[in-house]
Amino acid sequence: MARLTILEFPDPRLRIHAKPVETVDDRIRTLIDDMFETMYDAPGVGLAATQVNVHEQVVVIDVSENHDQPLVFINPKIEVLDETLFDYEEGCLSVPGFYEKVTRPRHVRVTALDRNGEPFTIEPEGLLAVCIQHECDHLNGKLFVDYLSNLKRQRIRAKLEKHRKEA
Repeated sequence: MARLTILEFPDPRLRIHAKPVETVDDRIRTLIDDMFETMYDAPGVGLAATQVNVHEQVVVIDVSENHDQPLVFINPKIEVLDETLFDYEEGCLSVPGFYEKVTRPRHVRVTALDRNGEPFTIEPEGLLAVCIQHECDHLNGKLFVDYLSNLKRQRIRAKLEKHRKEA
């Protein structure tokens, strides 16, 4: 396995729309393994392939305390099951060090392929539902900062750029 480089906001490659995975093969499974290693090392609870400059619809997530419930979503599709919205403090490996409140649907249905290319459906609520929506946004070139005001987004961008120049 290999640790991949995570792109950081405002890198324009984060805005590229991911293409569907045509075939779930060893290349995709290696990408998945590398993404899990990268996510756990970062540390994070979710990672989209777009964040590691691979523009295919692959997401890995593990919201468990012990990193023992890894989930893989290939070509995920989300359907809102409950229009009730709730606020959640979101962070992002591509926007390191920043956490902001984002409003999202509480309950969704997700249909995807697993790491073996087998279709499955889940209906998560709460943190897992938020995480899936957040990572699927990445596949569509969207970041959680896009839900914030222009002023907040520009402040975050300026702080990240300043930090990169100092590093």
